[in-house]
Amino acid sequence: MEYAGNVYDVFLARRPAGVDWLVRASWNRRVAHPDRYLWETALASPVIGETQLQVPARENRQARTARLVMRCMPVRLRPPQNRRREKLPEIDVFAIHALETNVDEGAEPLEWLLLTSVPTYTQAQALERLAWYARRWTIESWHRVLKSGCRIETRQFGNVERFVRATALFAVVSWRILYAMLLARLDGNLSCEVLLQPIEWQALYCRTHGSTEMPDEPPSLAQVILWITRLGGYLARKRDHPPGPTVIWRGFLVLHEITMMYRIFRQN
Repeated sequence: MEYAGNVYDVFLARRPAGVDWLVRASWNRRVAHPDRYLWETALASPVIGETQLQVPARENRQARTARLVMRCMPVRLRPPQNRRREKLPEIDVFAIHALETNVDEGAEPLEWLLLTSVPTYTQAQALERLAWYARRWTIESWHRVLKSGCRIETRQFGNVERFVRATALFAVVSWRILYAMLLARLDGNLSCEVLLQPIEWQALYCRTHGSTEMPDEPPSLAQVILWITRLGGYLARKRDHPPGPTVIWRGFLVLHEITMMYRIFRQN
C-alpha cells in the first residue's frame, strides 16, 4: 500500500490467517522508544546492508540505478494523540528503512520507510520487503492502462453488474497490454508468438508490408510491438521515449480489426 494505506485502523484491523500488510509510512508517528518518533528511531538503528534498485523514468526524472543503505527493526507504534478517548492499543510492527546514498548534488534522494506485519530481522528479509514494495510501479502501470487505455472510468454501464463484468474483461486486456510492453523491453528477441497468435502476426505483417508473402520465421517480439504501436500513432523517432501503454492499446484495437478482416479474406 502507498501513503493512503498508512492509517492506524489498518494496523489494528483483524486479518485472516496468512494475510499480512506492507505500507509506506507518511507520518513521523510516536513510538515506544527512547527516540520517541518513528523516523528518528529508524535512523538510529544500525545499517544491515546495501542494495541497488532500478528507478523507472517519470515526467520529471530520468531512469537511474539507486544505491540504498538499509535498516530494519521492530517498533511499537503508539496510537494517535487526537484519538486518546478511544483508548486504542499500541501495535507491534516491523520497520524497514532504505535511503539512497549516491545522489547528485541538489537532487532529492530516494527514501522509503516501510511498515509491515511480517517479521523482519535480517538483510535478506528486508530485501524481500523492499522488492514487494518496488512492485508497486508495475501495479501502477497496470492501473494506468486500465484507466487511460481502456478508459474504464468513463464508460457507462447502466448498473453495477455490467460494470463488474466489464471491469473483469478490461482487467485481462490491460494485463495483456502491460505484459506486451514489459516483455518487449525485457527480451525483444523472443518470438512474437509468445504474445500473438499466428493469424494475428500474419495479419499485422500483411498490413505493415503490403504483402501476403510471409517470412519463414515469426518476427521478433520487439519488431511486432513497434508495428503495433505505429498503428496506435507512435512515430518511433530517435528521440522518442519507448512506446507506452496508451499507444499499445490503440494499436491492439487496430490489430483486432485487421485480424478479423484478414481471417475473412483467407476464408474466401
